[in-house]
Amino acid sequence: MTDENPWAKARPAARSPDKRERQRSRDEAAPSSPAASADPWRKDSKPTQQSAAAESAERRSPSRSQPPRRDDDEHEHAGDVTSRPTHREARWYGVNACLAAFAKRPDDLRKVYLTEARLGALKPVLAWCVQHKLGYRVVETADLDRLTGSRHHEGVCLDMLRHAPLDLAGLLHAAPPEPQASLLLWLDGVGNPYNLGALLRTAAHFDAAGVIVPAASSLDLSGAAARVAEGGAEAVPLARIDDNDGALAQLRDAGYSIAATLPRDGSSLYATALPKRLVLILGAEGEGMSDVLVQAADLRVGIPGSGVVESLNIAASAAVVMGEYWRQQRGDHDN
Repeated sequence: MTDENPWAKARPAARSPDKRERQRSRDEAAPSSPAASADPWRKDSKPTQQSAAAESAERRSPSRSQPPRRDDDEHEHAGDVTSRPTHREARWYGVNACLAAFAKRPDDLRKVYLTEARLGALKPVLAWCVQHKLGYRVVETADLDRLTGSRHHEGVCLDMLRHAPLDLAGLLHAAPPEPQASLLLWLDGVGNPYNLGALLRTAAHFDAAGVIVPAASSLDLSGAAARVAEGGAEAVPLARIDDNDGALAQLRDAGYSIAATLPRDGSSLYATALPKRLVLILGAEGEGMSDVLVQAADLRVGIPGSGVVESLNIAASAAVVMGEYWRQQRGDHDN
């Protein structure tokens, strides 16, 4: 047996080049061209800081030629919009509702979805998003249908922070003080969000100071109500009460009279002098308002008509009474 080391003449096997080395060899072998070397966005080159900033600005610019989009790290795609607002957010839709919400409380904005057709109308909103690094997406109409649960979104949807309703003390603090004229609406048994939206729109038009609903009511300010209100939801505050007797006492202490609207057995609205400070109680269609509130009212008024139908719906009734209140209190002073 020989003492010679059997591995003395061994040599390591040749190592195959890895992926980066192979790519480097191909790049060195490839002919270079001035056009290729001048392109800052070639895959194997790094953009300059100035070019990167320009590309970022172009990507976020809310113009028609380049629709805005979220940053890539958001991992959201226009064709698969499935996000939901958090419990602290409400989803507003409708052009006027969204623009009014943004104008009144831009700091509450959290996210924007819109169709390409609305880019022009929403330019100020998108500029705010760019400035404050908020998300926005240009999506298809079908995506907004799913996001809002409605086909009446008018091409725009905002996620906004939700605020708790005022209590009655907060509403009275914000209302005009005595002896100034002031109109409040009290909704008893009303649950339809479209009626609420219509009421808010009319209330904003006639400068009502607020709307009161019972704490136990299912009625809430939703996207549907805000859309129908056409911006009125931002102008007329909503307050909840949990004690009718206590609320009536607070209102009377603030100088308000209480009027109940009735489909029958009420004095003619047009023959009644309406007080300057008035709470107008409106009941749900069908069952109407509770007997307790009817008995507590200082005035009981009805809207004269042909009698072909029993009554107007709540939104129409409210519009007629608010219009008459406006005429009596301010008609002699306004054109």
